[in-house]
Amino acid sequence: MARRPTIKDIARRAGVSESAVSFALNGKPGVSEATRARIRRVAEELGWRPNSAARALSGARSGAVGLVLARPAHTLGAESFFLRLVSGIQEVLSAAGTALLFQVVEDVEAECAVYRRWWAERRVDGVLVVDPRTRDPRPPLLSRLGLPAVVIGGGAGTPPGPWHPEDPAPPGAAPPAGAAGTGAGEAAASGLAAVRADDARAMTEVLDHLHGLGHRRIVHIAGLPGLAHTARRVAALRAETRRLGLPPGRGRSVPTDYSDAEGAAATRRVLAEPEPPTALVYDNDVMAVAGSAVAAGLGIPVPGRLSIVAWDDSALCRVTHPPLTALVRDTAGFGRLAAEELLSVLAGAPPRVRESELPRLEPRGSTAPPPAAY
Repeated sequence: MARRPTIKDIARRAGVSESAVSFALNGKPGVSEATRARIRRVAEELGWRPNSAARALSGARSGAVGLVLARPAHTLGAESFFLRLVSGIQEVLSAAGTALLFQVVEDVEAECAVYRRWWAERRVDGVLVVDPRTRDPRPPLLSRLGLPAVVIGGGAGTPPGPWHPEDPAPPGAAPPAGAAGTGAGEAAASGLAAVRADDARAMTEVLDHLHGLGHRRIVHIAGLPGLAHTARRVAALRAETRRLGLPPGRGRSVPTDYSDAEGAAATRRVLAEPEPPTALVYDNDVMAVAGSAVAAGLGIPVPGRLSIVAWDDSALCRVTHPPLTALVRDTAGFGRLAAEELLSVLAGAPPRVRESELPRLEPRGSTAPPPAAY
């Protein structure tokens, strides 16, 4: 294995003392500009890079930020949202010469343990926090540790309430009880920065579109019930169905784990009901495509008898037949905004709560008026 160049190697090659090399490479006074330039040129020729562990021990920045994802591992490969989000994050971090340390864990408790370890080892300068929870222990923990953070996906609009009894939980999942936080609100209360999306307004746009087509039996195939954005969408759906004057139960949510398997299973259940829905709103593209396949297998034409809307647009939505009506948003831009905010905080700026652009609904071939008999 090739030996890494050291400060001693640079000093020998440049013909200066090791202390002069240290001053030059750390931007400290004590050497002339000509000597500083010569030392940096030699360091570049030798391929020298600062030792991140040594820098951490000295109290300097590590040059890395962290991202921990606490989700079922089997749901990650199919969903394109996180790939697009990370691509936007990485675009900004790469330009700034900052590394991204990524880890997948089983649950939020394990995620908190990772934060404690990273903080103790000074592995990262800050973290990006995804999937805000309705009762989220992470913002107060990060605040206590003094670890800079940006919460991605904190919400605006209708504050979420408890999961309603008529909204069944998926097998093995306990619905959250009591009032829930908004994600961004908890981040702000803990002194953390956040970038947020207005899920409530987006859900209102979807329901207005379906109601305008004549749909009165609408089911929301939701994501994980403990996530703050799921709770916001559920609350927005209930509020909007009440505003539109729909009878109780005509606009409801069925939680899943975001996977195609649970999306398909939930679709089969609701389509087998005595009064099946005429429109389904899915919390991601993978479940929407799976639901469309279930409808085709049951002989239910889309959009002839069933309209389908996907929350996040993707290539899957566009190549499915018929193409799926979807909420279009710049997910990579969402990631860029979060990374920019974290770098700003690390540079000494006060934490802010920043708004991402509102998703726009793009009607395609999967939505149409319901048949007259429905």
